[in-house]
Amino acid sequence: MSNIKKFAGQTAIYGLSTVISRVLGFLLTPLYVSLYPARTYGVFTVLYSWASILNAMLAFGMETTFFRYLNKSGTDKEKVYNNAFIVVMMLAGLFILTAFLFSESIAAWMVTDQTTSLADYAQYVKLFILILAVDALAVIPFSRLRAEGRPLKFGIIKIANIASFVGFNLFMLLAVPAIIEKNLMFADYFREWYRPGWLGYVFISNLVASGVTLVLLIPELMKVRFKMDRPLLLDMLNYSFPILIANLSFIINENSDKIFLKELLPESIAEQDAGIYGACAKLAIFLSIFIQAFRLGAEPFFFSHAKNKNSGETYATIMNYFVIAISLIFVGIAANMEILKHFISAKDPIQRELYWSGLKIVPILLFGYVSLGIYMNLSIWYKLSDQTRYGLYISGVGALMTIILNIVFIPKYSYVASAWISFAAYSTMMVLSYLLGQKHYPIPYHVGKAVAYLLSAAVIVTISYQFFDKNLIAGNILFVLFALSAIYVERKDLQKILSGKI
Repeated sequence: MSNIKKFAGQTAIYGLSTVISRVLGFLLTPLYVSLYPARTYGVFTVLYSWASILNAMLAFGMETTFFRYLNKSGTDKEKVYNNAFIVVMMLAGLFILTAFLFSESIAAWMVTDQTTSLADYAQYVKLFILILAVDALAVIPFSRLRAEGRPLKFGIIKIANIASFVGFNLFMLLAVPAIIEKNLMFADYFREWYRPGWLGYVFISNLVASGVTLVLLIPELMKVRFKMDRPLLLDMLNYSFPILIANLSFIINENSDKIFLKELLPESIAEQDAGIYGACAKLAIFLSIFIQAFRLGAEPFFFSHAKNKNSGETYATIMNYFVIAISLIFVGIAANMEILKHFISAKDPIQRELYWSGLKIVPILLFGYVSLGIYMNLSIWYKLSDQTRYGLYISGVGALMTIILNIVFIPKYSYVASAWISFAAYSTMMVLSYLLGQKHYPIPYHVGKAVAYLLSAAVIVTISYQFFDKNLIAGNILFVLFALSAIYVERKDLQKILSGKI
């Protein structure tokens, strides 16, 4: 089997499990927006934004470091695994102790939604501390599954995680109220403590799901030996620290706009606009699913094939088809926006129109994610060449752009500014990574072809929105024509890949 076909096969498994997981999770969005007003959903959005930042800190860049050192000649793979896990475990333990100590102060600092009490915020914070710590412990065992080429087990555990999350959500948010209302068995028990409309049940569901995941990873956890190799550990930390900072910068790009919306807008609309922005961003889920699936398969694949003679050509071919796929997904989502918008449709007509008022930013966010996906693909150059400081520089530029421009423009343009700034930051990072990569670790990418696909996708979406007013039939005709054109242009290479010649 060719390298490309092997990579595509593993990525397809990661993709399928990710699609199932994310779609199941995405199906909760209509439930949330129907149960919670935009202000309350804004609390949800902001808390998960902070969680993303802290997740990156607790992982400490050890995921990428683990893959890199597994493929370095002369290193003991079990020592690499032990070192990586112990670092993350120690950080998780320190985080629990410190964060619980200051949980009340953190909650007081976060309160802006006057309909949510300080006591509730404090409970939310404590739940998130536990969720983050448990999730951190799963990072390296999951990485081991990917490194060992076990995408099926990886996918099953991920699906179990989201199934637990969805199941507990449905039970707490729908089943329990129904039991109480219809006075079914255990109704008196639930009536004693159940709080209708309490957001905390979502976070408890997340903690349950994280616990289920850790239990399923026990076979990988049992392989850990709590003995560190100090020289190797120092070398790994030296590699991982710039990745940590780069990941933090990336997370800032991804989530700080939601936090800034809460902090920079008037109290009367801050949580509401953050909720609208967060809900509309969910419509980009299918694009982010593909990016995530690609990353899960690509990172271990790229590291393990770095020493191959034609690795550069392989990476370039993968990038070519990545650009085609991501462009098609971009156009496909935009073409079907009139269907997808119903996933953020509240029962209350006023709330529904409030959520839908943000749909204009979805194509901007989508094209930003296109740039992000390409950047993540390009970033392999500084990881393979042990020049991780460049990841720090590039992500730092993106983070500075995000912070400065959001501070300047959010007070006037609200979440519309955030969408455009996200697009600008990711596009800048993409261009910087390409230019620096070609200088320090040249890979023969098909730049002209990639630019042509990206521009075609942008033009098609613009036509669909501006001239056909998001018409479903017109949008999907344009999508099909775009897909058929891509297949025609790539027909010869596709035949070679399918026959195993590439």
